[in-house]
Amino acid sequence: MYMDMSDTLPPIQPAGFPANSSTRSWEVMCHLSSLVALIGVPFGNVLGPVLVWLIKRDASPGVDAHGKEAVNFHLSWTLYWLVSTTVVGVLCVFLIGFLLLPFLILAYLIGIVAMLILSIVAAVKAGNGQLYRYPLTIRFLT
Repeated sequence: MYMDMSDTLPPIQPAGFPANSSTRSWEVMCHLSSLVALIGVPFGNVLGPVLVWLIKRDASPGVDAHGKEAVNFHLSWTLYWLVSTTVVGVLCVFLIGFLLLPFLILAYLIGIVAMLILSIVAAVKAGNGQLYRYPLTIRFLT
């Protein structure tokens, strides 16, 4: 059975209040700011969206919704990475983890590519005035 998820998404802007270009730009930045992690900023994938969201969340409901979505996704992604790294690290003590190390590295590289692609998709959707729901996201902020 197909479920239409558009009924469950929060409204981006109140009816009759179109987003101006500045608001739309901040909505896009909520998603693209996570890419600072790719230039070596530790936990930049979380810090970027958190900073944009905290600074501009009161500017519009759209920035608030996009910021929460971006922060939730990147917190989830970081949590998954930390848990998997810890599990493989503990298993390395028992020598079986060394067999899992190549899979962890491969999963990490795939995760970086997925984060990059999903962030760009979300930014494009935000530029079109739509809220993108990231997959496999724990809703820390509601």
